[in-house]
Amino acid sequence: MHDVVVVGAGPVGLFLACELGLAGCSVLVLEREPKPRSPWKANPLGMRGLTAASVEAFYRRGLLHPRLTASGVHDDPDANRDADEPSPPRSVGHFAGMMLDPANVDVAALPFRLPSPALKGVMTNLEAVETVLSEQASKLGVEIRRGVTVSAIAQDGETVVAHAGEDEYAARWLVGCDGGRSTVRGLADFDFVGTEPQFTGYAVLATIADPEKLRPGFNLTPTGMYLRTPAEGYVGMMDFDGGAFDRSQQPTRDHLQAVLRRISGTDVTLSDVHLASSFTDRAMQTTTYRQGRVLLAGDAAHIHSPLGGQGLNLGLGDAMNLGWKLAATVRGYTPDGLLDTYTRERHPIGAGVLDWSRAQAAAMRPDPHSQAIQALIRDLLGTRDGTTYVFERTSGSSIRYDLGSEHPLVGRNAPDLRLRDGTRLGDMMQDGRGVALDFSIDRSLHGSATGWESRIRYAAGAARNDIGLGAVLVRPDGIVAWAGDRDPDREAFEQAARHWLGGTEI
Repeated sequence: MHDVVVVGAGPVGLFLACELGLAGCSVLVLEREPKPRSPWKANPLGMRGLTAASVEAFYRRGLLHPRLTASGVHDDPDANRDADEPSPPRSVGHFAGMMLDPANVDVAALPFRLPSPALKGVMTNLEAVETVLSEQASKLGVEIRRGVTVSAIAQDGETVVAHAGEDEYAARWLVGCDGGRSTVRGLADFDFVGTEPQFTGYAVLATIADPEKLRPGFNLTPTGMYLRTPAEGYVGMMDFDGGAFDRSQQPTRDHLQAVLRRISGTDVTLSDVHLASSFTDRAMQTTTYRQGRVLLAGDAAHIHSPLGGQGLNLGLGDAMNLGWKLAATVRGYTPDGLLDTYTRERHPIGAGVLDWSRAQAAAMRPDPHSQAIQALIRDLLGTRDGTTYVFERTSGSSIRYDLGSEHPLVGRNAPDLRLRDGTRLGDMMQDGRGVALDFSIDRSLHGSATGWESRIRYAAGAARNDIGLGAVLVRPDGIVAWAGDRDPDREAFEQAARHWLGGTEI
């Protein structure tokens, strides 16, 4: 029997499996598709953006390298290691198809931001992400079985069993990471609630006879929206038909050409369609992320339109949050109620992304009211404050969990604090442990906290930039669990460590 069965070998399931494997758990991943590669995962259809928060998650596990980027080239991770100030982002993306200028981001206004090799988002594709994570999972002893379709789930107070045909897979816990049409979600009877769609979207790879008739970039029109990217033959479309044409139907060349002509207002011709799929902006979320010994992460727990590219990043955030908590539960050193904080912390984040996608869909509707809203939003997005606000929301910079502390850093993603000897917080987190940093000691010390070496790494000494802190406790997912000023309260420090990591003393 395994400690955990993960259903779904996409980026979210693989990242979660790696987190569990890093903590020494026995993990089995079950994937329905028999082969890992697909044209839907490679460029251009599989292209995705990793936000700064997601890039930082890869960086903290030692997984940030060139293969993660779509171009095969990534900035040298050491290039900004000695910088004194963080640099602006390369891009900010868009809101409702309205592009933003990255030069307008006020980096100084971002909360607790320090230079880091992982400050900026990158473009990648699903194939690259899954390849990197699959290799890491293999190194950690994670078993991946492909071509396995889960058909039933049974659980009691001690175990959960996944049935696939005549085969049974037993574990102490099961996590559904099997996408927007999650089998696990239905079999475990999760409530799934939300709003119905306003549009049908299309992703199309085609031979376009007259591509010059389509303007590059996002184009909001009186009848919808279309996107033409630098990738040859790739077109995205949004048709505000109430989601009438969903993935239950196969889009034909004639249908796709008719939609594109109507939205673009041109007589463009699609000579041939190589690949095409449809989607909607249906926005749904489970009311809880846990039912007994079954949990959900990624699109299995929440679905929304792909506007702004938040889906992959939201799912990776789920995996990072859940991984160490489930591992601590499996290993038996979890404080009471730790696993319940997964839903408590991540559900509001998912709800916020659903509302973000709803707001974009509402602003893009081809009617006079929405077009008036578009004009207002363009004015706001043209300001420094407006662009910075969007960047905070889409990069993950604004995320803060309520951990019951008034300290402004607690609950936030930890900045990449650096000791005088050059050691960075990100460097210390590659083994998946929490980190206790003590800046009130004037000599460098590195090691493990007394009595619980498997759970926390300890480092002390002056910092290059301690941002006014005397000590800080960072959870394995990079979230600050406790922070104290110049003269830290040792008792409070140790109490926080015991609360979050089940330790005895520092």
